[in-house]
Amino acid sequence: MSEHDTVQVTETIRQVLAEHGRLTKDAMQLPADADLYQLGLTSHASVNIMLALEGAFDIEFPDYMLTRGMFASIDALGSAVGTLLGG
Repeated sequence: MSEHDTVQVTETIRQVLAEHGRLTKDAMQLPADADLYQLGLTSHASVNIMLALEGAFDIEFPDYMLTRGMFASIDALGSAVGTLLGG
């Protein structure tokens, strides 16, 4: 992925987190490596995030990717999405 694409993916992830993450801090202002679980992410919210990301990027997360680590940070989510987008 190009740097522009990476920025777009990150911004979309932040928007999805803001809408579905139920975090204690503003997702738009978080460092990309912030621990989302320490900021209030729950397993229920992670399912909603997964579904929203699948819709936003027209992708489907394979079962092997659906780990706690994938939802740990914006960076981790971006890496997973980038992999599925072919980047």
